[in-house]
Amino acid sequence: MTRAGGDAAGDLSFGPFCLNVGQRLLAKEGVPIELGARALDLLIALVSAPNTLLSKSDLMSRIWPDVIVEEGNLRFHMTGLRKALGDGQDGARYITTIPGRGYCFVAPITGAAHVLVTDDGAAKFRHANLPNRLERMVGREGDILDLSERLSRFPVVSIVGSGGVGKTTVAIALANHLATTFDGAAVLADFGTLSDPSLVSPALASMLGIPVGSDDVRPSLLAYLRDKRILLVFDTCEHVVDTVADLAASIIDAAPQVRIVVTSREALRIEGESIYKLDTLACAPDDPEITAETILSYPATQLFVERTAASGAALTITDEDAHIIAAICRKLDGMALALELAARRVEAYGLSQTAALLDQHLALAWVGSRNAPPRQKTLQATLDWSYGLLPELDRTVLRRLAIFVGDFTLDAAWEVIATPPLDRPALFGAVDSLVAKSLLSANSFGAMMRYRLLDTTRAYALHGQTEDDRAELAASHASYYRRWLEQFGPDWPTLSSGPERLPYFLGINNVRAALEWAFGNNGNIDVGIGLAAAAVPVFQAMSLFPECQRWSERALSAMDDHHRGSREEMHLQAGRGISRMYLHGGRDTLPALTRSLEIAEGRGDAVDQLKVLGPLNMFHLRTGDFKSALQCAFRCSSVAEATGEASAISLGHFFFGNSLHFSGELSRARVELEAALSSDPLPGRAPGSYVGFQGRGLAGGILARNLWLQGLPDQAEFRARQTIKEAAEADHSLTLCIALLGGIAVFLWRGDLESAQQHIDWLISRAGLHSLSPYVSVARGFEGEIAIRRGDPSAGVSNIRRCIERLHGSTYEVFTTMLELSLIKGLAVLGEVDEGLERVEKAIQSVETNGDFCYSPELLRIKGNLLRSISPSEEAHRCIRAAIDTSQKMGARGWELRASCDLAALETEYGKKEEAAAILQPIVDGFDEGQNTEDLKAAENIMMRTEC
Repeated sequence: MTRAGGDAAGDLSFGPFCLNVGQRLLAKEGVPIELGARALDLLIALVSAPNTLLSKSDLMSRIWPDVIVEEGNLRFHMTGLRKALGDGQDGARYITTIPGRGYCFVAPITGAAHVLVTDDGAAKFRHANLPNRLERMVGREGDILDLSERLSRFPVVSIVGSGGVGKTTVAIALANHLATTFDGAAVLADFGTLSDPSLVSPALASMLGIPVGSDDVRPSLLAYLRDKRILLVFDTCEHVVDTVADLAASIIDAAPQVRIVVTSREALRIEGESIYKLDTLACAPDDPEITAETILSYPATQLFVERTAASGAALTITDEDAHIIAAICRKLDGMALALELAARRVEAYGLSQTAALLDQHLALAWVGSRNAPPRQKTLQATLDWSYGLLPELDRTVLRRLAIFVGDFTLDAAWEVIATPPLDRPALFGAVDSLVAKSLLSANSFGAMMRYRLLDTTRAYALHGQTEDDRAELAASHASYYRRWLEQFGPDWPTLSSGPERLPYFLGINNVRAALEWAFGNNGNIDVGIGLAAAAVPVFQAMSLFPECQRWSERALSAMDDHHRGSREEMHLQAGRGISRMYLHGGRDTLPALTRSLEIAEGRGDAVDQLKVLGPLNMFHLRTGDFKSALQCAFRCSSVAEATGEASAISLGHFFFGNSLHFSGELSRARVELEAALSSDPLPGRAPGSYVGFQGRGLAGGILARNLWLQGLPDQAEFRARQTIKEAAEADHSLTLCIALLGGIAVFLWRGDLESAQQHIDWLISRAGLHSLSPYVSVARGFEGEIAIRRGDPSAGVSNIRRCIERLHGSTYEVFTTMLELSLIKGLAVLGEVDEGLERVEKAIQSVETNGDFCYSPELLRIKGNLLRSISPSEEAHRCIRAAIDTSQKMGARGWELRASCDLAALETEYGKKEEAAAILQPIVDGFDEGQNTEDLKAAENIMMRTEC
């Protein structure tokens, strides 16, 4: 067999390039391209198998058949080849990398290789009516490769998906890619314009040029295709799916070389068919931290931006614009048609207004391209087309399912939308039918299937509901999600990772919608109060404090005397108090928590009391009343033991250990914190606490601080990093923020400023995301200490002042003493000793009053150094000695080392080197770890001076 019009080697053309394989020559627009031998071998191998994935090992065996080479050689020559082709520049795409699998040549190839002549001179069958493939198709390269591979194994491949997802575009692109494989024989049959199923076979025969001379054209059609190698594309088959299925089955039985690609919202379900569900385009997640560059890397964003530019809109994308575009793409679920329709509106309305109009569901009527099929000119037309194909039962179920926002389970659907005429078998059958017709998406989460209407489909279905239907469904929906929260709420603190929480997290969208309805104009206040109360622990566990505060306060304001003293009020008061504490500090928190505890005590339930005692302990710590916190923690521990629940006992250990730590009882604190950490990481359903976490989830951060104070700096660092890692893996923002606070303190105390800064940035980002403003202020204060230690004391001092003032304003005092220490050190560097002495005296008095004695040794040491900076005096000596004594009584060897260094330095200044060595040597010898920490290095330097 030879190629017509050329030698046996022939020329292959793609883009502006021409490759003569026989002469091993690559030219661009007639100009030869210098290409290394290995790179040219790579190109020939790839174009010899277009649209076929070639593995790395396969390519290396072809290019280096007798030599063992490393994969890096392949990457090196592939990079050179891509550079020579300009791959990826100005939208040009020739070679696609499939990570971990290999490479594929994806550009259309033309040339002599497409026209084949047999040895006897007879031309092989050739027929094509394909539209040209778009120069750039966004986000579908992987789909084309997977479909190509499937078509090599199956006679029929059905591309199935909802209306507007891009099935036709992908099918045409696939056919263009595979045209060379079928020697140019590819035919597109668009069945979308047919209203009569009996016209399917005649329409295909007409496309193929077969005369239609009888009522039954099928025998002639099958006889014609019997010995042909051809690719048939059957487009838009859902309304004639039974007829198309029968025809396709007959063709593949009669004509083994024919391959069929089908696009439909419903599969054919015949033997030999491979069903390919075409997903919507991937969208950027709803993450305020994500960069514009990352947003623009998502296919949905790329399509929207390209179509916006093509419509004539001038678009210079800022970071804010990128987030608006990402929101539009998510709102439209990455649906290609919807994105194109929305992109056409930007020129007239701008980005922000386009996004606002989408929220009003006005996009259903937006008009698209003039040459689009009528069913795709608007989203309304696309959905009318799908809706018109449904039987009445499916229509009813679709309308009623629109009450759900986002994901829902089959059990939820049964309990919410079922009516006496709609029994379980009928409902489940309708759901199966809607999934099969791509109007309802189904995804598995573990063993559980979850269903979802795309937002545009939901908006369409909502318009079909009557007012009576909507009111009945909304009440049933809200009642179901109250029961769901009460049933699964106790599970939240036990879920250790983001993936475990995801199925529960998805249900929260429905809770939000139910709350909006219940407290709306036509809602039900009683249902709303119960729902809001059930949502409190879950909102807390998810760190959704603004929502918890909003709905708790809304429900409390709507309560009448009937609800006073009820379990619902107890939940809501606690929700209001703890949310305000985390968001605003101590303001208006105590009355709500006190009222909640009063109700819990009246009910006599230990679990209910524990749920409120935990937040009360946290409240006293945050407001700086460490003595009251310790008393509350002791009571909390006792009540926790009385429950007999492992998770509750773990919480009791954490609260008690946390309070003991700040009170300076380090040995007892370590015992309690380690007990919290040793608890079963996956207990059964827990009674939980409104603080929204397990005890072991936070004990590590405080234990890390405790270990450093006890003179175990390396263990402290390990524990800090391990705790942060576990909190990050669990993806629980509140737990992560508290873990970061403990870790940053350890990094600062060790003198590891780089690690401290990295984790400060993380804390600011995560705390800001959840409106945890006190944590942001603490983090900014820590930044001030780093500035001081890096040689910018003025900026550092100014920064810490502002942060302390903010924390005082929000009565968040748990870290103000630590920040005061940093501020006083900065004042000393600036020479502002008088203010430093004034502030250290107030801090010492505050510690005596409030009880955060863990800082006492360091305050005494700093006071001694301030006095020493004025003049070496006996009072300075006494303060530093008192710091050592206090450290020893407390077991705070970390503070003792610092104070001993200062006292040794003071003795050295007096020329008492032996005394200095006698002070410092025992404490240094007592450290078995941490030799690279800042304090131990300083001690070694002083020891060296005493030996001179």
